[in-house]
Amino acid sequence: MRSIHRFCISSSILAGAAMVASAPALADEQVRQFDVPGQAAKDGIVIFARQAGIQILAPGSATQGRRTAPLKGRFTVSDGLRRLAASGHLRLVSFDGRTAVLADAQSPDRPIDPPPARLRAAPRPLATPVAAQTVAPAPAASPSPVEAQDAPPPGIVGTEAIVVTGSTSGRRTQFNSSSNVTLANAAELQRKAPRSVAETLELVPGIFVEATAGPASNNYSVRGLRGGGQTFITLEQDGLPILYGGGGADFYFQQDLSVDRMEAVEGGTSGVLAPNGAGATINFISRKLNFDKLGGAVRVSGTTYSDFRADAYLSGPVSDGLAYSLSGYFWSQRGQRKSPFRYNSYQVKGQIEKRFDDDGFVRLTLQRRDERDPYYADMPFAVDSSGKIGSVPGTDLKYDNILGEAFRSIAVPDASATGNRLRTFSGKDGIHTTSWTYRIDMEKPLADGVKLFARARYLDGNYDFNGIFPGSGSGTAGLASAVDYLTPGNSPIASTLTAGAAAFPGTAQFGIRDTLTGKVIAASDTATLNALNGNGLLQQTVLNHQTLSTKDFGSNFGVTWDARSDAIQNSLTVGGMYYDVKHRNDQSAVATLINDVRNNSHIYDVVALSAGGEVLGQLTNNGMLSYGNWGQGIYNDHVESLSGYFNDELTINDKLHIDFGARYEHQHVAVNIGNTATVNEAVPAGTPGLAQDVGSTFDGTYTRYAASYHDWAYTAGINYELTPNVSLYLRGAKGFQTNGGDTGGTHAPTDLTLYEGGVRLRTSFLSASIVGFRTLFKNQSYQFINPSDPANAVNALANNTTNGVQLDAEVRPTRYFTITATGVYQVPRLNNLRFDGAAQTQYEGNTPERTPKKLLTVTPTFTLPHGLGEIYGRWKYVGKIFADAGNGVALPSYSVFTIGTNLNLSDQLNLAVSVDNLTNAKGFTEGNPRQGQTQTIVNGYFYGRAIAGRNAMASLTYRF
Repeated sequence: MRSIHRFCISSSILAGAAMVASAPALADEQVRQFDVPGQAAKDGIVIFARQAGIQILAPGSATQGRRTAPLKGRFTVSDGLRRLAASGHLRLVSFDGRTAVLADAQSPDRPIDPPPARLRAAPRPLATPVAAQTVAPAPAASPSPVEAQDAPPPGIVGTEAIVVTGSTSGRRTQFNSSSNVTLANAAELQRKAPRSVAETLELVPGIFVEATAGPASNNYSVRGLRGGGQTFITLEQDGLPILYGGGGADFYFQQDLSVDRMEAVEGGTSGVLAPNGAGATINFISRKLNFDKLGGAVRVSGTTYSDFRADAYLSGPVSDGLAYSLSGYFWSQRGQRKSPFRYNSYQVKGQIEKRFDDDGFVRLTLQRRDERDPYYADMPFAVDSSGKIGSVPGTDLKYDNILGEAFRSIAVPDASATGNRLRTFSGKDGIHTTSWTYRIDMEKPLADGVKLFARARYLDGNYDFNGIFPGSGSGTAGLASAVDYLTPGNSPIASTLTAGAAAFPGTAQFGIRDTLTGKVIAASDTATLNALNGNGLLQQTVLNHQTLSTKDFGSNFGVTWDARSDAIQNSLTVGGMYYDVKHRNDQSAVATLINDVRNNSHIYDVVALSAGGEVLGQLTNNGMLSYGNWGQGIYNDHVESLSGYFNDELTINDKLHIDFGARYEHQHVAVNIGNTATVNEAVPAGTPGLAQDVGSTFDGTYTRYAASYHDWAYTAGINYELTPNVSLYLRGAKGFQTNGGDTGGTHAPTDLTLYEGGVRLRTSFLSASIVGFRTLFKNQSYQFINPSDPANAVNALANNTTNGVQLDAEVRPTRYFTITATGVYQVPRLNNLRFDGAAQTQYEGNTPERTPKKLLTVTPTFTLPHGLGEIYGRWKYVGKIFADAGNGVALPSYSVFTIGTNLNLSDQLNLAVSVDNLTNAKGFTEGNPRQGQTQTIVNGYFYGRAIAGRNAMASLTYRF
């Protein structure tokens, strides 16, 4: 484990970081405009809660058969609540400014448990500002917080939290939803203590996360889809996709204190109400702005791997009906793996919102990001005779990092038409992302039950990706002893040695020269070569430098019409979406070099030596053997997308819930692909080494490809509440993923068809959801590097079929102890795989690469008395996966244990500590995807990516 001493110092710093601030402003002091029609009491309570921005708990027995009178005008929340309750023969049991409890006016006092999160009960919320306690965010993002239904059992009314994502009515709850829904509030997000955005997605059953790349550029997949990408899943902020295409969203988003909760919908309406979200939509919802008094939070965090971060959030009124918020963070990190570099980042987000007397509003948001993140790719692992995977001698697969000081800054020859004769690979910058995001949200009620809405955002972003890929292309063929590397005939670079002998007359032998130290080791010094780093190995590593400029405009607009009678409630939303996205991509000057196998790897030049040991010349340039290895790398594309959609949600007699919707999308894709020169351009004069050209060369011209595509997404679902404790649902959906354009041209959408059905149970002891599903992926499109021709990417199309069952459950044996379990068992099958149109029958029936059949997470939580907080543990199990579509390399199952605590040191001060991978387990999430579709273990070695070893994180949060 990394330095515990350093962790203790970090914790000491945190303990002294508390700040003094004002007391919280409670919702009962707020004056709001109310317009609640006379109606059934259970519906009137929902409307009032939505307009007040609070939670209301009421047993079904108290609201059954009763009506509330109309309530219209400006009142404080507490006064309006008492008036509404009295008109329905109810009484206010308690109201703390955040949560109100109602009961029959004639019934005796009876305590009601606090609202839980998701389908489960939760311990007392952690020290949280009032603005964050409400379940619903600002009106643009969320309707009502809590809906009272007929007699939910005491203690599990949290199943009545209104679901925003994947719903348009503002009335659907987890219990009566006909989609697979996951909710995670601020306390659950803090308990998860994610080390990256992708790790947060592990809260959603059925999503497999490969969170081993670092804070960004991680892979995640849903319900049996092949791993290694981010397709069919859309990440959203307040109901709008971060990026239209879905993939790459974690470059432009990190959680901060402005996030109130996360909602996820798998399948169903996800593909209708969001583009490229047919598999799942993950929506990060912001806190409501504080319109009454100043409030906010400050958090400082530290880790055992030398990450330090400071977050802040502030919100308050400007004038009557006008409020603002400011949030952001500064983050200085080395990353979970060892690194000589420190990556500094910041984010600033500002919002201002105007509310009108008719409950309409306009909100403006501006966000600036400047982020640098480390990136971890593959490294070599050793496999013993029993098949057990371990570290190569001299390395530690849990903590080591091939990237090091030698990769700080490397000038790579490039084609002059790119504008860079020398293109700098900058290992010290890692993934450098900058962006400005501008956003507007608005709602305007037109008449009783009719509301216009519009949301639009424009992201102007750039990322500069500097990542190393050991073993890429060459695979284990490039992993050999240093002695073999310098031995003509046996060497992986035999042709280079032959050319070197011809280029430098008098060559008696070859040697390697460390580019950092200048030390030369001759081929004849076999003892030193064999002792190199304890393993005597050299390898070939690709320098992948990619810049991508993104200009992404997105909008969603429409009208919602709510109608109701005593027996029927209906909500119809009709809307449109328009997206305009432009990219400029430069992935030229991808080079391959020689380096050793160790942490903070050193790069070596191959040199020709005379009989006396003098250096006659160098065969490589800063270790680089060749340039332009992944093609000329230049393209730009333009995607325009226009969608029309509707979604209808119908409730009959409070028990039967039916919804159906559809979206039609028309997309025009144009891509300009850089042309490759017939003759490779020479390297700049004076460039050392034998490689005399820049490899695949951009000639300055383009070939244009354009196409138009259209597709339908549609869905229908039904939920029936058998009893107050049991509901059933069925759902069918068809969606699609658009694929835009790249160096392979334009690509048609990929279809997904989903069938699912489930049962939900809620009692005071147990809450559970069991879902069976069948998922059909058609023509999933992806590209991979062909090791035999790495300059030309191969276009692959494949179909997947997955059958599975999913579990989300919580057991509450006592008030102070809960156990939650989420998991999936699935059987995915690969079929009709084609490479550049040619059928690949040898893969038929295989398990898709990087797709586990089994996932399970169990979390026991002990709630401390007197609201002191909680102590929790977590066991995460990931089943066996295959590293390749050929199923040639199987990566074993593994378990990760986590322990943590959230302690309320006061009503406003919270200390959170999380220790991840407590047992320092080994786990592997991928092999070498750039080695092709069939991978093998050669001479006891293969390339892959492993989870990080034991590490800890602590944070101190002061809320006011």
